[in-house]
This record gives sequence, structure tokens and C-alpha cells, in this order.
Amino acid sequence: MRIADVLRSKGSTVATVTETTTVTGLLAELATHNIGAMVVVGADGGVVGMVSERDVVRRLHECGADLLRRPVSEIMTGLLVTCTPDDPVDDLSAVMTNNRVRHVPVVADGRLAGIVSIGDVVKVRMELLQAEQEHLQAYITRG
Repeated sequence: MRIADVLRSKGSTVATVTETTTVTGLLAELATHNIGAMVVVGADGGVVGMVSERDVVRRLHECGADLLRRPVSEIMTGLLVTCTPDDPVDDLSAVMTNNRVRHVPVVADGRLAGIVSIGDVVKVRMELLQAEQEHLQAYITRG
């Protein structure tokens, strides 16, 4: 199964913020969309980073409440792990585990095409295991 298959079932809508969005604005968007991380896009619409609740919490501890007025660019992760729609889900699972990331932007032709979370990957793997189990049970009972 490929990342494109995951996006087909979950959709390709991605909540984004800009580098200049304040941390308060970021928190409002995370709450509005009921999500834990957002893709940060530059002025040209290209992906420039990721920012998560965890980034906010860790920096809030260091900087105090003043952090809430600062731009997202100060707390985002700029070195991104990305994937393409053609990448296999199993490969992405390994990349996410090895790099300890929970959200991976999907980029096609230099543009944001979606986002895949570790939950999306686990769901796909569970569905595949369920289908395999059903196939094996059918094989055994036909016997």
C-alpha cells in the first residue's frame, strides 16, 4: 500500500500556519481543528517546518508566557522528514520510528499534498492484518 492510498481514504486537507503566526494563533488553530501538530508554510506556500503541541510545551517551560506572542518560526522544527504519495506505507512507518516523528507532510512536485500521522499508519497496518487474518481463516475453513 502507498501513501496515496492513505490520502485517498483520509483526505488530503492539511491545516497550516505561516511562519509569522503567533504561538497563541497556533494554539487557537490546533484547538479549532482538534489536532496536535500543523505544517508551517512559507510565503510561497512551500513547506518550511512542523510545529506541535509538544514544541509549545517545551518552549513555554523555557521562555514563559512571553512565548505566546512570538512567531511560530521560533519554535517550529525546520528539518523535516517528508514523503511522497508514491512511498510505501511500510517504508514511512520505519522512517517515522527511526526519526521519532509522529506527523509527516506529503509533498508532490514541491507542493504540500497531504499529511500522514502515526495513527494513520497504524490504522492501515491494522486493516491489512485484519484482511490477512480473514483470508487465512477462509482458507482454513475451505480446506
